[in-house]
Amino acid sequence: METPNFVTFLLIFSPLITLVSTQTLSHNEKQTMENPLILQVCSNIQDRNACLSNLKSFLDNNSPVDQKPDSILKAALKATLNETNLAMQKFTKFTSLSSSSREQIAIEDCKELLDFSVSELTWSLAEMKEIRGGSQNPQYQGNLKSWLSAALSNQDTCLEGFEGTSRHLETFIKGSLTQVTQLISNVLALYTQLHTLPFKPSTNYGDKTNTFFPKWMSKGDKQLLLASPNGMHVDVVVALDGSGRYRSIIEAVNDTPNYSIRRYVIYVKRGLYKENIDMKKKKTNIMLIGDGIGATVITGDRNFMQGWTTFRTATVAVSGRGFIARDITFRNTAGPQSHQGVALRVDSDQSAFYRCSMEGYQDTLYAHSLRQFYRECSIYGTIDFIFGNGAAVLQNCKIYTREPLPLQKVTITAQGRKSPNQNTGFSIQDSFVYATKPTYLGRPWKEYSRTVFMNTYMSSMVQPRGWLEWYGNFALSTLWYGEYRNYGPGASLSGRVKWPGYHMAMDASTADSFTVRRFIDGVSWLPATGVTFSAGLSN
Repeated sequence: METPNFVTFLLIFSPLITLVSTQTLSHNEKQTMENPLILQVCSNIQDRNACLSNLKSFLDNNSPVDQKPDSILKAALKATLNETNLAMQKFTKFTSLSSSSREQIAIEDCKELLDFSVSELTWSLAEMKEIRGGSQNPQYQGNLKSWLSAALSNQDTCLEGFEGTSRHLETFIKGSLTQVTQLISNVLALYTQLHTLPFKPSTNYGDKTNTFFPKWMSKGDKQLLLASPNGMHVDVVVALDGSGRYRSIIEAVNDTPNYSIRRYVIYVKRGLYKENIDMKKKKTNIMLIGDGIGATVITGDRNFMQGWTTFRTATVAVSGRGFIARDITFRNTAGPQSHQGVALRVDSDQSAFYRCSMEGYQDTLYAHSLRQFYRECSIYGTIDFIFGNGAAVLQNCKIYTREPLPLQKVTITAQGRKSPNQNTGFSIQDSFVYATKPTYLGRPWKEYSRTVFMNTYMSSMVQPRGWLEWYGNFALSTLWYGEYRNYGPGASLSGRVKWPGYHMAMDASTADSFTVRRFIDGVSWLPATGVTFSAGLSN
């Protein structure tokens, strides 16, 4: 892709210049008036002069007017990364100020989430080398936008952790995060404007349904995914009866190599494993294989009412890139009376789940961030039981509702997209909604919530309105909800909501933008997991 020339951007952003009175400009702002992209990076920043000064220090030379768009973007990424690292340093002092265990947990969450943002910004800087080198590979641009989208959401999750506290620390922490959040938002907006490529479908994949393999998988991974556990090479075995090297999964995970570039396979024999497992971001390329849904079960009961943050209630949490799970049940038994209780939380980029079951009540599957794929999985819950701000495609999955508390309404999804520039959302395709209670397809957790159901069966308990408000008119004009060729007694569109952001009947071209191939860059990282999947729309 050729980067649009600078004259074009002067024309695009000239309104930004005319809106600023030269009489109110600082010395730094006056110096950058002829380069509106620099002003855009620091727009809506409380201390704009400091932001401009910091940004200029990361530019390749000292003449901002002559800077090219990609040079400014690179400098903006460096400045944002610097500000994020400074915010992380401030969190040390907050621990001593906390007055409750929930606050302490929330602070630890914030440290980890900011660390996620640091990694995602660092990856983005590295990816800029490919883009600045003239690469037209859409994969590089998909990577960078995915990582920036995740980095933007982490700070919100940090602040959400203070729900149920006195909130006295939240004010201080929010102040430390405001500039980081706004800088990431500005960088993502600038990147979106500079690097929006029209999608060009590949001509190398033939039929719309194919068998592919992830780019980061070795050739041997195909056999791993297709073979029975007894017939494959595994690195370690976990077994409750002592027949493996480990009796607990967390022990096996802790002993895996950090930042592994090869697939590390952990076979978990059948059994009920009562443990909470947190696979940190350094635990990359782990593959967890069980003996089947209901046979290998990982279970816990952490929940919000016990004093945990929602982020930390997960029975299993995975953050390392390239995670794969097969034939396992992830379960949280907290029950509806305990409110939030996550069975599985995913922050693993380019992760895949095949023939797995996620079982809980409120907030069962936390698709928190980055690109995720689910095939032939079962998800059980009551309220917002598929939620988060990842870019996730669920294909050939079964969605089951459970009995909520009295007066509660069952909602399947609560997607948390907070900016129109994020490439996140939920795409539920070729699946089955087996609702046994009055059920709604989703509600808007954040302002730009995005969810689609395509070619999916819906039972009669899916309510005629289809979708539910969060509160009042919040997000009804900015959300993006859609349906395409769904069927079954609950799929009728005649009684659906009339919200401005609801798309009652998407056309095929729009629906195709939510497929594996386009929505999660699937053909670049999911080329064949041994699982047949639809790269595009199914027939």
